[in-house]
Order: sequence, then structure tokens, then C-alpha cells
Amino acid sequence: MIEPMGNAGRFLVEAADRLGVRLYAATHKDVHEGYPDRLRVALAGVCVTDLTDVPRASEDMAAFCRQHSIAGVAACFELFTPLAALLADRMGLPGNDPGLAWAARNKIEMGEAFAAAGIPAPRWAVAHDAAEAHRVAREHGLGRPLVVKPAEQGGSWGVSVVDGPDGMDGPERPEGAEAPDRLADAVRAAQRFTHAHPHGLELDTRVLLQEYIPGGEYSCDTVVSGGVAYPLPVVAKDTTEGRYRIETGHTCPSGLPAPLVRKVQQIAARAALAVGVRNGIAHTEVKIPPGTQTPYVIETGARLPGDNLCEVVEAATGVSEAVAHLQAVLGLVPDTVPSRTDAASIRFLLPEHGGELRRVFVPDLPGTHSEVHLRPGAVVPEPADSSCRIGHVVARAETADQARGLAERVAARSRVEMG
Repeated sequence: MIEPMGNAGRFLVEAADRLGVRLYAATHKDVHEGYPDRLRVALAGVCVTDLTDVPRASEDMAAFCRQHSIAGVAACFELFTPLAALLADRMGLPGNDPGLAWAARNKIEMGEAFAAAGIPAPRWAVAHDAAEAHRVAREHGLGRPLVVKPAEQGGSWGVSVVDGPDGMDGPERPEGAEAPDRLADAVRAAQRFTHAHPHGLELDTRVLLQEYIPGGEYSCDTVVSGGVAYPLPVVAKDTTEGRYRIETGHTCPSGLPAPLVRKVQQIAARAALAVGVRNGIAHTEVKIPPGTQTPYVIETGARLPGDNLCEVVEAATGVSEAVAHLQAVLGLVPDTVPSRTDAASIRFLLPEHGGELRRVFVPDLPGTHSEVHLRPGAVVPEPADSSCRIGHVVARAETADQARGLAERVAARSRVEMG
């Protein structure tokens, strides 16, 4: 596993135990020292290298693979998916297409891959600075609202929605009045991420300007083995409104009619294949405009989903995405057939504002369980992306509406006190 430090690591550990597979990790020395105990003790060995130095990391990992008879390679950290594809190709192991893998990391190359494959997606343009952003947005007729996001980043970091006219696009203002430039602010916010934490990986600082697609938001994961796509359930996603669209929860099943579920699954599979996924998993996010039956692909990543979606999908269907992912990277047929038809929903506990966390209270209701991520005294950032989450609650029930309602009741009765 190339960098299992994220949300997917815990699920891969459980999956490896079920399959009787030994797990090894490739990471940085200082990052490994910060691993939680349960991850550290689960690893059969660690390849310590510099993942930001592709030639060195490739040599180190190839030698490690030969020494330990490694049978599969999986990237857990989205930005290392091209490195995983290169390593699998070098070792002759099942992996993704190294010629396309960069499109699963870089959203600009992803847009080009979607266009080449004829996948329905928002119109987009690229900018290097605010002035260019204003110009290309007008030239491409992207309009408002407008989604502004970094070319390379995850977790909604640096993503914002610009709505309404601003100082350069709006009507004349009275002399001396300050005209806000919302688009320029959004571009600066997207470009503040020059390196990825905690590895120091250099990022593409170009900005993607994306047409805003209204409507419901959904995700669909796809396991691919030997180039054959195996669709997983469609999940409904809820977000905040306004400038920052932070995920507030997910529900499985999605509640969409069966024909539209199949359409989303087909589009998600095509998106996965377009960015080179051949042996592994892809997490694809789509939106469906009101009154239409056309899913638009917002983006896809060649990795397990975050947001504890592995837990949500397994609670609802009995399918372990992590098990299926490991089976795919080992060249096996993935087990993706549901064993039950329940429902599950997750809701995240978010602060009203940033500051020091003082106290968290989450009620314990039957059919639910919760997890608090932070301890009192922790400094919580302003609610702008997923890094502000305090914890989450997961509910399981017979139907999606019941599961969603139960999770929402627990979240509504929870208390987060900030200093």
C-alpha cells in the first residue's frame, strides 16, 4: 500500500485480515511515526522512502517488492496513484494504465480524458491567475455560479463556488466604493496549496474553473479487474450551501429510480476506465440536473472513497469495497454481489465556526453509533472543507429515509461547543 495513512487504511487492514493477506506500506519515516497503533501493528513491513522523488521511490519500492514477494500494489493516497501504476507496471503486477494514471490525480488532465471518452461533464477552463480566470470564464461562457478548484487536491480543500457579479464582472459602482472580486478571492484560495501535507509533494498550482451543474449530488464506486468494471451502489450526498460546499453526509441506497441508478453506474464505470483504472477501484462523483436523466461526472479518483463510505456501503449491502479493491489489485475477480438490502447513512458533526474545541456530546440512539475525531483543546479550522469535522454518526435501518432520518436526529441533538 502506497501511503495507507488516510481514511481507507483502516478498511484495508480489516479487508486484508479477512482475505488472509499480508499488508506492507511505503511511506516516509516521519509519516510512519505518526501512524495510529492499530495500523502500525497490522503491517508486515514498511518501505521507508521519499514518495515525492519518483525515481528514488520507484527503485526503493521495486527492491522491496522483490525482497518480500509483493503480489499487488494499491495507492491509498490519491496523489500517489500515478506512482502506484508505474510500480505495478514495472513489477509486472496487476495495476492501472500508467499512461493514463495522471488523469486520476490532476483534474485538468481528467477533464481532457473525459472529453476524449465522450463522458458527460461540466464545461471547464484553466487559469494561472485571477486576471486569466476572468478572461477565460467569459470566453468559455461558464457563467455564474462558477466552481473554482485546485488542479490537484482532495477533501474539498481549496474548492469554492463563486456566485453573483463581482468587481470586474458586475455593474458600475459608486466612485470610491470597494468592489469585491469574488473570483480573484476564490483563485487565491485554490492556489494556496502548493505542496500536499504531510509528504511535501509539489502540486500543480493551476486553477480549474468548472461550470456549475445544479441538482442532486451522488457518488458511485467502481471496482475494475482485468479491465472489466464491476459497479457498486449509488450513494446520495448532502452538502452545505454557499461559498463552501462541505459534505454533511451520505446515504446508501441513493433513492434514485432503478433505471437512473444503472445510468449512474454506467457513467461511473466509463469515467474510471477513461482515467486508466484497470485493476483497482475508482470513486466517482456525479450531479443530475433537475428534470433530466443525465448524470454529469464532476470528478473521479482511483482510490477507495473517504468519508467512511466503505462502512456505509457495507452496512447497507454487505459488500466490502476494501475487500473488492484488494481482490482487484491481486488480479482476482472482486466480490461485489450484495448480501443484504438494508440502508445506512452517515452525518458529520461540523462546528458553526473555527476555534478551540471545548466539548462534544453525541446522544446514543438505537441503530446508531458515533465516533469523535478530536479531543477537547484541539484547534478546529473555519468550516471551509472536510478538515473542520469534529466527528460523525452512522445509522442503519430498513430504508434509506429511515436511516437518513435517524442519523439526522442524532446529529441535530449533538452539541459541539467551541471557544
